[in-house]
Amino acid sequence: MIIIAEKLNGSIPSCAKAIADRDAAYIRTLAAMQAAAGAAYIDVCAAVKENELETLRWMIDLIQNETDTPISVDSPDARTCMSAMQFCNKPGLINSVSGEGDKMDVVFPAITGTDWNVMALLCDDTGIPRTAQKRIDVFEQIMKKAKTFSIEPSKIHIDPLIEMLCTSEDGIAMVCEVMTHIKKTYPTVHLSGAVSNISFNLPARRLINQAFTVLAMNAGMDSAVLDPLNQDLMGMIFATEALLGNDEMCLDFIGAYRRGLFGQKNKP
Repeated sequence: MIIIAEKLNGSIPSCAKAIADRDAAYIRTLAAMQAAAGAAYIDVCAAVKENELETLRWMIDLIQNETDTPISVDSPDARTCMSAMQFCNKPGLINSVSGEGDKMDVVFPAITGTDWNVMALLCDDTGIPRTAQKRIDVFEQIMKKAKTFSIEPSKIHIDPLIEMLCTSEDGIAMVCEVMTHIKKTYPTVHLSGAVSNISFNLPARRLINQAFTVLAMNAGMDSAVLDPLNQDLMGMIFATEALLGNDEMCLDFIGAYRRGLFGQKNKP
Protein backbone atom coordinates (compact mmCIF):
# COMPACT_ATOMS: atom_id res chain seq x y z
CA MET A 1 0.00 0.00 0.00
CA ILE A 2 1.29 3.45 -0.96
CA ILE A 3 0.54 5.67 2.03
CA ILE A 4 -0.17 9.35 1.28
CA ALA A 5 -0.16 10.99 4.70
CA GLU A 6 -3.15 13.27 5.22
CA LYS A 7 -2.49 15.23 8.43
CA LEU A 8 -1.02 18.42 6.94
CA ASN A 9 -4.24 19.69 5.42
CA GLY A 10 -5.74 23.10 6.17
CA SER A 11 -9.24 21.63 6.06
CA ILE A 12 -8.41 19.94 9.40
CA PRO A 13 -9.15 22.49 12.16
CA SER A 14 -5.95 21.93 14.15
CA CYS A 15 -3.83 22.24 11.02
CA ALA A 16 -5.77 25.31 9.88
CA LYS A 17 -4.96 26.97 13.21
CA ALA A 18 -1.28 26.05 12.85
CA ILE A 19 -1.24 27.59 9.37
CA ALA A 20 -2.98 30.75 10.56
CA ASP A 21 -0.56 31.07 13.49
CA ARG A 22 2.45 30.15 11.34
CA ASP A 23 3.19 27.43 13.88
CA ALA A 24 6.30 25.92 12.32
CA ALA A 25 6.80 23.37 15.11
CA TYR A 26 3.36 21.86 14.44
CA ILE A 27 4.13 21.37 10.75
CA ARG A 28 7.61 19.98 11.37
CA THR A 29 6.45 17.58 14.07
CA LEU A 30 3.60 16.12 12.04
CA ALA A 31 5.81 15.79 8.99
CA ALA A 32 8.43 13.85 10.94
CA MET A 33 5.85 11.63 12.66
CA GLN A 34 4.06 10.76 9.43
CA ALA A 35 7.32 9.97 7.66
CA ALA A 36 8.41 7.73 10.54
CA ALA A 37 5.02 5.98 10.41
CA GLY A 38 5.64 4.78 6.87
CA ALA A 39 4.27 7.51 4.59
CA ALA A 40 5.41 7.29 0.97
CA TYR A 41 4.25 10.88 0.39
CA ILE A 42 3.44 13.77 2.71
CA ASP A 43 0.30 15.45 1.40
CA VAL A 44 0.42 19.25 1.69
CA CYS A 45 -2.84 21.15 1.32
CA ALA A 46 -3.05 24.77 2.46
CA ALA A 47 -6.84 25.16 2.06
CA VAL A 48 -6.63 28.92 2.49
CA LYS A 49 -8.62 31.56 0.65
CA GLU A 50 -5.67 33.90 0.12
CA ASN A 51 -1.95 33.44 -0.49
CA GLU A 52 -2.27 29.70 -1.19
CA LEU A 53 1.00 29.43 -3.09
CA GLU A 54 2.94 31.34 -0.45
CA THR A 55 1.44 29.11 2.26
CA LEU A 56 2.27 25.95 0.33
CA ARG A 57 5.88 27.11 -0.02
CA TRP A 58 6.12 27.78 3.72
CA MET A 59 4.74 24.31 4.52
CA ILE A 60 6.85 22.50 1.92
CA ASP A 61 10.06 24.16 3.10
CA LEU A 62 9.36 23.19 6.71
CA ILE A 63 8.54 19.61 5.78
CA GLN A 64 11.66 19.22 3.65
CA ASN A 65 13.77 20.42 6.56
CA GLU A 66 12.45 17.46 8.56
CA THR A 67 12.21 14.60 6.08
CA ASP A 68 13.14 13.64 2.53
CA THR A 69 9.80 11.87 2.04
CA PRO A 70 8.36 13.15 -1.27
CA ILE A 71 5.67 15.83 -1.21
CA SER A 72 2.12 15.38 -2.48
CA VAL A 73 1.22 18.86 -3.73
CA ASP A 74 -2.50 19.18 -3.03
CA SER A 75 -4.66 21.96 -4.44
CA PRO A 76 -7.90 22.12 -6.43
CA ASP A 77 -6.10 24.62 -8.70
CA ALA A 78 -3.89 22.77 -11.18
CA ARG A 79 -1.86 25.90 -11.91
CA THR A 80 -1.10 26.34 -8.22
CA CYS A 81 0.13 22.75 -8.13
CA MET A 82 2.40 23.48 -11.08
CA SER A 83 3.80 26.57 -9.37
CA ALA A 84 4.37 24.67 -6.12
CA MET A 85 6.28 21.89 -7.88
CA GLN A 86 9.30 24.18 -8.08
CA PHE A 87 9.54 24.27 -4.28
CA CYS A 88 9.99 20.49 -4.02
CA ASN A 89 13.46 19.00 -3.76
CA LYS A 90 12.48 15.79 -5.51
CA PRO A 91 9.61 14.44 -7.63
CA GLY A 92 6.44 13.67 -5.71
CA LEU A 93 2.73 13.54 -6.45
CA ILE A 94 0.40 16.12 -7.97
CA ASN A 95 -2.95 15.94 -6.19
CA SER A 96 -4.92 16.30 -8.38
CA VAL A 97 -6.30 16.39 -11.92
CA SER A 98 -9.70 15.27 -13.21
CA GLY A 99 -11.82 15.57 -16.31
CA GLU A 100 -12.75 19.11 -15.24
CA GLY A 101 -11.71 22.05 -17.38
CA ASP A 102 -8.13 22.04 -18.63
CA LYS A 103 -6.52 20.44 -15.57
CA MET A 104 -5.01 17.55 -17.53
CA ASP A 105 -3.69 19.91 -20.21
CA VAL A 106 -1.99 21.95 -17.48
CA VAL A 107 -0.48 19.09 -15.47
CA PHE A 108 0.28 16.29 -17.92
CA PRO A 109 2.81 18.20 -20.09
CA ALA A 110 4.67 19.31 -16.94
CA ILE A 111 5.16 15.78 -15.60
CA THR A 112 5.89 14.10 -18.93
CA GLY A 113 9.32 12.48 -18.84
CA THR A 114 9.71 13.09 -15.08
CA ASP A 115 9.33 10.87 -12.03
CA TRP A 116 6.30 12.83 -10.80
CA ASN A 117 3.12 10.84 -10.13
CA VAL A 118 -0.38 12.26 -10.40
CA MET A 119 -3.71 11.69 -8.68
CA ALA A 120 -6.71 11.71 -11.04
CA LEU A 121 -10.30 12.04 -9.86
CA LEU A 122 -13.10 10.42 -11.84
CA CYS A 123 -15.25 13.52 -12.27
CA ASP A 124 -15.64 15.98 -15.11
CA ASP A 125 -17.43 19.21 -15.98
CA THR A 126 -20.80 17.51 -15.42
CA GLY A 127 -19.92 16.80 -11.78
CA ILE A 128 -19.54 13.51 -9.96
CA PRO A 129 -20.94 10.66 -12.08
CA ARG A 130 -23.69 8.72 -10.35
CA THR A 131 -23.06 5.37 -12.06
CA ALA A 132 -20.05 3.08 -12.30
CA GLN A 133 -20.13 3.15 -16.10
CA LYS A 134 -19.96 6.94 -16.24
CA ARG A 135 -17.00 6.99 -13.85
CA ILE A 136 -15.31 4.37 -16.02
CA ASP A 137 -15.99 6.60 -19.05
CA VAL A 138 -14.17 9.48 -17.30
CA PHE A 139 -11.33 7.09 -16.45
CA GLU A 140 -11.00 6.11 -20.10
CA GLN A 141 -10.82 9.78 -21.12
CA ILE A 142 -8.09 10.39 -18.53
CA MET A 143 -6.06 7.42 -19.76
CA LYS A 144 -6.51 8.49 -23.37
CA LYS A 145 -5.20 11.96 -22.54
CA ALA A 146 -2.31 10.54 -20.48
CA LYS A 147 -1.28 8.36 -23.41
CA THR A 148 -0.97 11.39 -25.67
CA PHE A 149 1.65 12.73 -23.22
CA SER A 150 3.35 9.32 -22.85
CA ILE A 151 2.59 9.19 -19.12
CA GLU A 152 3.00 5.64 -17.86
CA PRO A 153 -0.08 4.13 -16.21
CA SER A 154 2.08 3.21 -13.20
CA LYS A 155 2.50 6.92 -12.44
CA ILE A 156 -1.25 7.50 -12.26
CA HIS A 157 -3.25 7.13 -9.04
CA ILE A 158 -6.97 6.94 -9.73
CA ASP A 159 -9.40 8.23 -7.12
CA PRO A 160 -12.79 6.67 -7.97
CA LEU A 161 -14.33 9.23 -5.58
CA ILE A 162 -15.05 7.80 -2.17
CA GLU A 163 -18.26 9.36 -0.88
CA MET A 164 -20.05 9.33 2.46
CA LEU A 165 -21.39 5.93 3.43
CA CYS A 166 -24.34 7.49 5.26
CA THR A 167 -25.78 8.86 1.99
CA SER A 168 -24.90 5.90 -0.23
CA GLU A 169 -27.63 3.74 -1.71
CA ASP A 170 -25.44 0.70 -2.25
CA GLY A 171 -22.70 0.95 0.36
CA ILE A 172 -19.42 0.80 -1.54
CA ALA A 173 -20.60 -1.54 -4.29
CA MET A 174 -20.26 1.04 -7.08
CA VAL A 175 -16.80 2.16 -6.01
CA CYS A 176 -15.62 -1.45 -5.83
CA GLU A 177 -17.11 -2.13 -9.28
CA VAL A 178 -15.11 0.78 -10.71
CA MET A 179 -11.93 -0.33 -8.94
CA THR A 180 -12.28 -3.91 -10.12
CA HIS A 181 -12.79 -2.80 -13.72
CA ILE A 182 -9.77 -0.48 -13.67
CA LYS A 183 -7.46 -3.06 -12.12
CA LYS A 184 -8.54 -5.58 -14.72
CA THR A 185 -7.99 -3.27 -17.70
CA TYR A 186 -4.95 -1.34 -16.41
CA PRO A 187 -3.18 -3.57 -13.83
CA THR A 188 -0.35 -1.08 -13.21
CA VAL A 189 -2.57 1.92 -12.51
CA HIS A 190 -2.76 2.69 -8.79
CA LEU A 191 -6.19 2.79 -7.15
CA SER A 192 -6.37 5.42 -4.46
CA GLY A 193 -8.64 7.85 -2.63
CA ALA A 194 -9.23 9.61 0.67
CA VAL A 195 -10.18 6.81 3.05
CA SER A 196 -11.75 9.00 5.75
CA ASN A 197 -14.32 10.41 3.29
CA ILE A 198 -16.30 7.20 3.71
CA SER A 199 -17.11 7.86 7.38
CA PHE A 200 -18.16 11.55 7.44
CA ASN A 201 -21.13 12.20 9.74
CA LEU A 202 -20.92 8.78 11.37
CA PRO A 203 -19.87 7.87 14.92
CA ALA A 204 -16.86 5.64 15.57
CA ARG A 205 -15.39 6.72 12.25
CA ARG A 206 -12.22 4.71 12.72
CA LEU A 207 -14.16 1.44 12.53
CA ILE A 208 -15.78 2.44 9.24
CA ASN A 209 -12.45 3.59 7.84
CA GLN A 210 -10.80 0.29 8.74
CA ALA A 211 -13.59 -1.86 7.30
CA PHE A 212 -13.66 0.19 4.11
CA THR A 213 -9.91 -0.06 3.66
CA VAL A 214 -9.97 -3.85 3.88
CA LEU A 215 -12.81 -4.15 1.35
CA ALA A 216 -11.24 -1.58 -1.00
CA MET A 217 -7.88 -3.36 -0.90
CA ASN A 218 -9.68 -6.55 -1.85
CA ALA A 219 -11.05 -4.65 -4.89
CA GLY A 220 -7.56 -3.48 -5.85
CA MET A 221 -6.82 -0.33 -3.84
CA ASP A 222 -3.04 -0.05 -3.47
CA SER A 223 -2.66 3.66 -2.66
CA ALA A 224 -4.56 5.77 -0.16
CA VAL A 225 -4.72 9.18 1.47
CA LEU A 226 -4.99 8.38 5.17
CA ASP A 227 -3.65 8.91 8.68
CA PRO A 228 -0.50 6.80 9.11
CA LEU A 229 -0.47 7.68 12.82
CA ASN A 230 -3.60 5.54 13.28
CA GLN A 231 -1.89 2.34 14.34
CA ASP A 232 -5.07 0.26 14.19
CA LEU A 233 -5.58 1.25 10.56
CA MET A 234 -1.93 0.64 9.70
CA GLY A 235 -2.08 -2.78 11.33
CA MET A 236 -5.22 -3.59 9.35
CA ILE A 237 -3.45 -2.61 6.12
CA PHE A 238 -0.40 -4.77 6.76
CA ALA A 239 -2.62 -7.69 7.84
CA THR A 240 -4.77 -7.36 4.71
CA GLU A 241 -1.70 -7.25 2.46
CA ALA A 242 -0.60 -10.54 3.98
CA LEU A 243 -4.05 -12.10 3.70
CA LEU A 244 -4.27 -11.11 0.02
CA GLY A 245 -1.00 -12.87 -0.68
CA ASN A 246 0.96 -9.68 -1.28
CA ASP A 247 3.42 -10.19 1.58
CA GLU A 248 5.70 -13.18 1.10
CA MET A 249 6.25 -15.06 4.35
CA CYS A 250 4.52 -12.11 6.14
CA LEU A 251 7.90 -10.38 6.25
CA ASP A 252 6.44 -6.89 5.76
CA PHE A 253 3.85 -7.52 8.50
CA ILE A 254 6.49 -8.75 10.92
CA GLY A 255 8.89 -5.94 10.03
CA ALA A 256 6.25 -3.23 10.47
CA TYR A 257 5.29 -4.67 13.86
CA ARG A 258 8.91 -4.70 14.98
CA ARG A 259 9.28 -1.08 13.88
CA GLY A 260 6.33 -0.18 16.07
CA LEU A 261 4.01 0.88 13.22
CA PHE A 262 1.14 -1.00 14.88
CA GLY A 263 0.37 -3.27 17.80
CA GLN A 264 2.36 -1.14 20.20
CA LYS A 265 1.84 2.18 21.90
CA ASN A 266 2.43 5.33 19.86
CA LYS A 267 5.88 6.67 20.50
CA PRO A 268 6.10 10.29 21.71
